[in-house]
Amino acid sequence: MKEMLKHKRASAFLLLALALVLVMSGCSSSTGQLKTTDDGRIVVDFWYALGGNLGEAVEAVVAGFNESQDEVYVNAVYQGSYEESLTQLRQVVGTSEAPALVQVFEVGTKYMIESGYIEPMQTFIDRDNFDVSQFEENILAYYQVDGKLYSMPFNTSNPIMFFNKDMFREAGLDPENPPRTYNEVREAAKVIKEHFGGRVDGFSVISHGWFTEQMIANQGGLYVDNDNGRSGEPTQALINQEEGQRWFQWLADLREDGTLGNYGRDWDDHRAAFLAQTVAMYLDSTASTSGNVNNADFEVGTAFLPVPDGVEPHGVVVGGASLWMMADIPEEVQEAAWEFIKYAAQPDVQAQWAASTGYFPITKAAHNESVLQEVYEQYPQFLTAVEQLQNTKLTPATQGALIGVFPEARERVVNAIESVHNGDDPLEALNRANEEINRELENYRRANQ
Repeated sequence: MKEMLKHKRASAFLLLALALVLVMSGCSSSTGQLKTTDDGRIVVDFWYALGGNLGEAVEAVVAGFNESQDEVYVNAVYQGSYEESLTQLRQVVGTSEAPALVQVFEVGTKYMIESGYIEPMQTFIDRDNFDVSQFEENILAYYQVDGKLYSMPFNTSNPIMFFNKDMFREAGLDPENPPRTYNEVREAAKVIKEHFGGRVDGFSVISHGWFTEQMIANQGGLYVDNDNGRSGEPTQALINQEEGQRWFQWLADLREDGTLGNYGRDWDDHRAAFLAQTVAMYLDSTASTSGNVNNADFEVGTAFLPVPDGVEPHGVVVGGASLWMMADIPEEVQEAAWEFIKYAAQPDVQAQWAASTGYFPITKAAHNESVLQEVYEQYPQFLTAVEQLQNTKLTPATQGALIGVFPEARERVVNAIESVHNGDDPLEALNRANEEINRELENYRRANQ
């Protein structure tokens, strides 16, 4: 995510860089980075970072664009996970092997802006008077800095709670009135545990820093100072303030109750546990909605993120990724890439994308497209994400933190969460993570002075 890391600890994902050889099939000529197909179409190399069914959906968007016109050919290349893709980009950026477009996850925003290798979307927006009011404000705001849009939102998610409606019914809980507060979740988890004789975990959350970011923001708290890094370079982490303390203490309370499932760091392990009915409630990305609903042998329920009792929910920070254009490429390639970006943002394309993946459409009008209306009617679970994001209050808290060491910060938070699972004092673990993030912030500032 950011080659700004010159200090001693290299995050695990930096070690996963793949030595990939990019093969351009169907290309007959190239001059520098300007490539053309046999029939003269300008080639746009596009690196994406979604695998499995999500990757197939990306390929479908690309295929739709390639079939819609005869001047541009987008060559989509899967580069592994977000971390792996960004590691690979760092190795080739500024060279002829770099792509024209790359999909980067949201916490790579600051690195990409400061890399010097990207062309802001605002360049094309201003030139073409492109209407950005068509996009969801809460999504757009994440990728805007000082009023300038640097990348185009592509796949957008937010976190929700999934729960097993059948288990709720069997245990005497109301599946149409899911828990909304920490205490309500805690009590429901106890009921589940008792009813199923301890065979089912009441609640779980993956050991990932994203949910700590979300739970703090949902309470209106900031992750770092200076308005979450939006009004100036952040100097202090704030995750150990009362918002973070409530979240970590709640996890410790659930563990003490014996209702907190621990399925590690792997997203698929948590999803598998839910589908196997080993856990009754868990937090996940909205991007898993389609998979959960279609693969479960029970009725899947969805609910907003819970908040501490007595706290008004502020909403969520968008997750997912956006599309970044490289600056050091021929103008013709930039223009071709811009055409694809505009195509991917069209309401009908966004509606089909959302219907097939569970990601949130970035374009407001997409919700009115028949393909998405049919999904909402058949699977109301999809509407939870829509309502939660549209109810979000746009503040520095929900706009999301802008820091240059986000992957490192997440790793520190993951370690702290795992400490809680191991029975350590939650506030001590949180304070330790906060101090570690402060050191990362200081190292980053020194490296970029």
